[in-house]
Amino acid sequence: MANRYYTVSWDQLHRDSKALAWRLMERGPYRGIVAITRGGLIPAAIVARELEARLIETVSVVTYDEEERGLPQVVKPAAAAGDGEGWLLVDDLVDTGTTAKVVRALLPKAHFATVYAKPKGRPLVDTFITEVSQDTWILFPWDTEAQFIAPIARSAGK
Repeated sequence: MANRYYTVSWDQLHRDSKALAWRLMERGPYRGIVAITRGGLIPAAIVARELEARLIETVSVVTYDEEERGLPQVVKPAAAAGDGEGWLLVDDLVDTGTTAKVVRALLPKAHFATVYAKPKGRPLVDTFITEVSQDTWILFPWDTEAQFIAPIARSAGK
């Protein structure tokens, strides 16, 4: 379990994904985009819109069950992307690098971009926007919902 949590709203994810697109503009054009499912789907859609990319492929690597890490399994390769040459690979986050290593082996020539990066995985990506500490669990908007939280004064024992 993570020691810290960092909550990302839909608005923030959109802004950060658009910032990623800005950073990627000078490195293109790209033949297409490969989204790492599932977390990379929404950032990839935003980046694709901003870069006017129409060819979208997916690769699916399963490494998590909730917050428990397991052995990575490629359940769907990115067949259309070949070795990745000229392609942009997009994910929401690089954490320990487990998924990144698998995908890098599949698409070694792709440009790998993530919205968020943690120190252990950061060397595996070419471009990212925001770094968070390794002990932080990012709560993405598709994993959360708004709920009532008691005022601070109530939790302070008053």
